[in-house]
Amino acid sequence: MKTAKSKSTKKINEADQEKLTELFVDGLKDIYWAEKHLAKALPKMAKAATSDELKAAFEMHTTETAEHAARLEEIFGLIGEKAQAKKCAAMEGLLEEGEEIIESTDKGTMVRDCGLIMAAQKVEHYEIASYGTLRNIARTLGHEEVAKILQTTLDEEGATDHKLTDLAEAYVNEEASQE
Repeated sequence: MKTAKSKSTKKINEADQEKLTELFVDGLKDIYWAEKHLAKALPKMAKAATSDELKAAFEMHTTETAEHAARLEEIFGLIGEKAQAKKCAAMEGLLEEGEEIIESTDKGTMVRDCGLIMAAQKVEHYEIASYGTLRNIARTLGHEEVAKILQTTLDEEGATDHKLTDLAEAYVNEEASQE
């Protein structure tokens, strides 16, 4: 994933830096909650999936999600904050939507897999937006090491999104349309 690397040459004043730092920490707490809850939801999605490839993708992302949470814990330490989660209403809603798809589709169908991919990609896009914004704020605040860690996670989220698209385009959507 390409990123803009230009940096502002303008220095921000202390009060604004404090407000931006507060926003940054709040964003970290939000995505930390999201990752912790996603780690619980992904195994359910894997179990509900029909195709072996989609099951494997969800299982792999479960492992990555645990790594993402661990990276966030490292980031909290780097900025001198306690790793603490704050309820993420957006992720809560996205995960509920995934559960609704499982409940409203028939087991063993590609229609269910199509719905699971849709729900998972909504989650990925939320995470991509969150990690990209947090990376940019980290750079503004001069936390270059933190920005690099966030970029690593951002790259993985993008790769997961692409993998889900590839599965949908390779056969899931076509087979779902024929059920």
